[in-house]
Amino acid sequence: MKKKRFAVAEGETIAACLERMKQEGYRPIRRIEKPIFREVETNGETTVEPYGRIIEFEAVRDEP
Repeated sequence: MKKKRFAVAEGETIAACLERMKQEGYRPIRRIEKPIFREVETNGETTVEPYGRIIEFEAVRDEP
């Protein structure tokens, strides 16, 4: 059994990513979301706020 991670590219839908995995012969076993933060300076104070997220799928290829 071979594992590989697939990240949802910018501008790509989750469905399109899953279809890309299927075309390569993989099936998803786990979804991983990682937050992206950015530093924002307001009135001389620096704060960290959420900016976005990265969605990845861990997938396996069943080999006979």
